[in-house]
Amino acid sequence: MNSTPRRTIGVLRIVAALVVFATITTQITDRILNDAFDPEEYFSYFTIQSGLINIVVFAVGGVMALRLPRDTVLFTSVRAATLAYAVVTAGVYNLLLRGIPYEGFVGLQWPNEVLHVWIPIVIVLDWLLSPGRPALPWSTLRLALVFPIGWLVYTLVRGGVTGIYPYPFIDPATAGWGSVVIYIVALSAVIVGLVAFAVAYSRLLPGRQARPARA
Repeated sequence: MNSTPRRTIGVLRIVAALVVFATITTQITDRILNDAFDPEEYFSYFTIQSGLINIVVFAVGGVMALRLPRDTVLFTSVRAATLAYAVVTAGVYNLLLRGIPYEGFVGLQWPNEVLHVWIPIVIVLDWLLSPGRPALPWSTLRLALVFPIGWLVYTLVRGGVTGIYPYPFIDPATAGWGSVVIYIVALSAVIVGLVAFAVAYSRLLPGRQARPARA
């Protein structure tokens, strides 16, 4: 039978999934009501795509915590990846985008704070404090790059065709290709570094798993 801490984490994860779902739904509704919802534009943002991933990860993690004494290695590897995405999302928004005037529809501001500040904090705390986390293989680093690479390819191809990029720092017409490449390399390095930290953290904690999974 699961321990009380695991059950508590399960409930909190499900609540977090509902919060992210409600936040994105509210943002979409606000745009629809103001005749400002462009699905292609909205769902092209890294924040929104990673937010949808967070809904699934929180929900699956909640059920897993309620039913199993320990999370699986595959699920925890995905969690490590979402941890990196969340920290990057929060960092980019608060360091590069906050305060920059936006030419399009602004709308409600609290959903931005939830998605860019509070949910990343919850994800980090969930990673650091939740019981039942197994040790991870170093191959997790490769898994974590699948989504960012896919998003980057889609963004650059779409931007090349339409001239529209979701963020100014990745727009060659605004930042120049040199800066774009630097940002891509820097953010990729940050993601790899964060996932490496997550893997090391999972392997160093005592009593989580007797033997790390084979790399």
